[in-house]
Amino acid sequence: MEMQFEKLFDKLTDFIRSEAKSETIVGEPFDLGEFKCIPVVKMGMGFGSGGGEGDSKKQEHGEGGAVGGGIGISPIGFLVTHGDQISFISTEKKGAIANAFEKVPDLIEKYLERKESVAAN
Repeated sequence: MEMQFEKLFDKLTDFIRSEAKSETIVGEPFDLGEFKCIPVVKMGMGFGSGGGEGDSKKQEHGEGGAVGGGIGISPIGFLVTHGDQISFISTEKKGAIANAFEKVPDLIEKYLERKESVAAN
């Protein structure tokens, strides 16, 4: 039984190792007008294992083992760049994500106004 348990544990740790990389924590950049946005998340992982064996009064032998794990991912904000300026917009504060999304229409409007003024000149 110990050899199977080790294989299960190895598979679980390989999975966790493959998921816990910077590409998982810092998402793919996307453009919003003149702004480049990069999502940032926090990741938590946990795992557990157990096993046992025993004999019954009827002289029957039994054994078993299990390995389990879980990953939790939640957004914490966005890195936003505009020219040489970098800002972090948090989503963890109460209402912060709502505030961030409330700013999006203003950003788009400013971008379109600027684009129209450049085209007019």
